[in-house]
Amino acid sequence: MIKIISSNLGYPRIGEKREWKQALEQFWEGKIQETELLLITKVIRLNNLKKQQEKGIDLIPVGDFSLYDHVLDTSVMFGVIPERFDYKGGKVSLDTYFAVARGTKNAVASEMTKWFNTNYHYIVPELENIQPSVTENRPLSFYQEAKEELGIDGKPVLLGPITYLKLAKIQDDVHFEKLLETFIPLYIQVLKELEQAVVSWVQVDEPIFGMNLSPQILTFAKKAYETIHQAVPNLNILLQTYFENVVDYKKVVDFPVQGIGLDFVHGDALSFIQEHGFPHDKVLAAGIINGRNIWRADLEERLDVLEQLKQIVTNKLIIQPSTSLLHVPVTKKLEQEIDPFIYGGLAFADEKLAEIVTLTKALDKGRDLVKSALKDATESLKQWKDASFGKNQEVHQKLENLTDTDINRKVIFSERIKKQKQYFQLPLLPTTTIGSLPQTSELKKVRTKWRKGHVTTGEYEQYIRDYIKKWITIQDQIGLDVLVHGEPERTDMVEYFGEKLNGFTVTKFGWVQSYGSRCVKPPVIVGDVSFAKPMTVKEVVYAQSLTTKPVKGMLTGPTTIYNWSFVHDDLPRKTVLNQIAIALKAEIEILEESNIKIIQVDEPALREGLPLDRNKWPAYLDDAVTAFRLATSSVEVDTQIHTHMCYSNFEDIFEAIDGLDADVISIETSRSHGNLIATFEDNTYNKEIGLGVYDIHSPRVPSIEEIKQNINRALQTISPNQFWINPDCGLKTRNETETIEALQTMVDAAKIIRKTALSYQK
Repeated sequence: MIKIISSNLGYPRIGEKREWKQALEQFWEGKIQETELLLITKVIRLNNLKKQQEKGIDLIPVGDFSLYDHVLDTSVMFGVIPERFDYKGGKVSLDTYFAVARGTKNAVASEMTKWFNTNYHYIVPELENIQPSVTENRPLSFYQEAKEELGIDGKPVLLGPITYLKLAKIQDDVHFEKLLETFIPLYIQVLKELEQAVVSWVQVDEPIFGMNLSPQILTFAKKAYETIHQAVPNLNILLQTYFENVVDYKKVVDFPVQGIGLDFVHGDALSFIQEHGFPHDKVLAAGIINGRNIWRADLEERLDVLEQLKQIVTNKLIIQPSTSLLHVPVTKKLEQEIDPFIYGGLAFADEKLAEIVTLTKALDKGRDLVKSALKDATESLKQWKDASFGKNQEVHQKLENLTDTDINRKVIFSERIKKQKQYFQLPLLPTTTIGSLPQTSELKKVRTKWRKGHVTTGEYEQYIRDYIKKWITIQDQIGLDVLVHGEPERTDMVEYFGEKLNGFTVTKFGWVQSYGSRCVKPPVIVGDVSFAKPMTVKEVVYAQSLTTKPVKGMLTGPTTIYNWSFVHDDLPRKTVLNQIAIALKAEIEILEESNIKIIQVDEPALREGLPLDRNKWPAYLDDAVTAFRLATSSVEVDTQIHTHMCYSNFEDIFEAIDGLDADVISIETSRSHGNLIATFEDNTYNKEIGLGVYDIHSPRVPSIEEIKQNINRALQTISPNQFWINPDCGLKTRNETETIEALQTMVDAAKIIRKTALSYQK
């Protein structure tokens, strides 16, 4: 009889009420010292472990906690610190750690990009001119802490060498092999020390195996794990994959490790095992509970899958979530204001742990032991399927009546851009911002008071108008060419629309980490999405009344709203995307009727949602492009459609982005030092574009020379007649002083470049 145990892959770092975020930001602001920060975060970390212990999880992850990012933690553990931070070796200080992530006055931060197809961001390792060494055995420290403080024999979590190096800046496979040969001895050193500490299991995360890797990389990977196995043959290593199927399943499960973790939610791992089998000498860790969504699982159905696996595997079977629970909120117990019908269907991190324990007991001891829990889950799901909650027949009728004319602009770009230039009369290299402007603590307090009824709606709206007026004046004084109203009324670029559209609900404490201390609260899509009433018109029209310069209408695009929401499992992706698009189309038409002639529909998450398997890209991109065009194509010829994308690896989806048919696209590029510009050397792009000329995720204010250098680099490839000048992203998280200084520097740099810009021709 095989042994059945429960496990977790990772737990949210942020605390039930974002205590982690608050401590970090107080430290960065100088309000608390390092010792206090470390004490506060230790309490959070131990509470996280204690919760998992009390829930009954057998294998509790340790070392998954981070003060910023787990990829950066790995870099720090190996002394991978770029030269510009003046690192002299040895254990990396906390100041240096945060400097790499956030930059300093004299050193730009390392590049930040999306962690696979999630909204979590990681700090990209820079491996040029680096001589790595083990500066501290981080997993061992956390393992010892859990054992000494709580008596927990934890499961250390370590980012695997293949994933770590593939996420870094590496030239080619040859370079990869050399780096792997350098890093494997360091991994062995860490693992040997864990072995000496008599650790039961070590979780080595390798989500990269869900992607299409070259045969050469797979050969290097197998050799690396063979070397590790020879060095630590008695250490139980769980090679953990997640997010999708392991593309090269047969090769990866043959690696010399004691256990393999597979995702049974986002891929078809069961079919892979049924077709190709599973090694008799390995433990299977089955990711059976969705670690990326907030809905209760169909425990009966999940149990059916596990019972099939139980008949196949001959060794120990570990039951766990499909991914780290980093991607879901902490607990639903605080959601006292949400509709009870919806509440009953939710499962945040804590509830998912309970589901894992229930499945473990049911599989190990029989269903009767957890009969009530299984029945409760089944009845909850039946209610969802049977209810008319959130259904809208009118929306479905609109979808059925769509034609090609609904997704095509009236005139091709080359003709409409002439009309737009004639209408707007903007200077060469027009300057603008991406959308949001600083949200001060005072603004947040006023909004909170209004929500609680301590401030009247009239008083709140007057405060918003005063904010808009202030920032329109500031933008005019700075000399920006196209202005924004600043979005003071919005808590978040997706949640705001979730509060306004039919088919959504929002949580109060459903926070998830995005990057650094930045947390987002994804809205919840529970039914058919439809337009209710104007969402952005009042504020933008008021802003436009204050200036003769154009003010952009600001919307979030359908794919980003979808990707950054928690969508109920029963709702088809394509259907929901197009429902959102139709709702946005209604808003865009009202903005245009209100004489807002530049409308930006942001899609920062378009690339983020790509499946890991490239073979699935065409269908995803086709749906995303169709939804964007459905939302934006009804406007007049002289109305200009903008869009914005974050860290998009533009070259991967060039054709799709061109297919959006937006008149102007802005892309986040400053942390990659303009490397994405090279894409335009190999591809023809005839629309207008803004490549972010400075990094807004860092508090540092760039110099004129830095911005000029970024602009000049772009103008070597892109015609000045196509080029816009803007920051990397929205400015919501920056303070007022640094925002004004940075924007003024950007405008001054643009004015200087304009004098010679026409000498650059593509």
